[in-house]
Amino acid sequence: MTGALFSLTFALAAPFWALMILLPRWSWTARIVGSPLIVLPVVVIYALLVVPAFGTVLPAVTAPTLDGVRDLLGTPDGAAAGWAHMIAFDLFVGRWAWLDSRERGVPALVMAPVLLLTILLGPLGLTAYLGVRARWRRPAVAAVDTGHLG
Repeated sequence: MTGALFSLTFALAAPFWALMILLPRWSWTARIVGSPLIVLPVVVIYALLVVPAFGTVLPAVTAPTLDGVRDLLGTPDGAAAGWAHMIAFDLFVGRWAWLDSRERGVPALVMAPVLLLTILLGPLGLTAYLGVRARWRRPAVAAVDTGHLG
């Protein structure tokens, strides 16, 4: 079962990445990716792997040591759970970057490699997007008329 869950993890996330990278201007992409629930299927897989091993996982994450984390991730269940953890967070970060980039008007051709980097090497993709983000400022919000004279 662990092998199937491991394989299913990225398969469940891949369609959302494909929408953001290949169909960024499609109206359905904004509707689908707009929901933070797109990470839920991967989170369910994570829970299926972690909850049964909670007694082993909790000590390893509350008082982490290099040996303890190595031992935890060095099992098939631990590696699959670690993979689901990474995929869920990478997808959430990619979703945030994609939504934020749309508000800022970052071109899709700029975002495609950033999103690809986020899929492959999450923290480096986030760092790349923070660099891109600094160049494109959010459009100024129009002042709200409160009805008061100045």
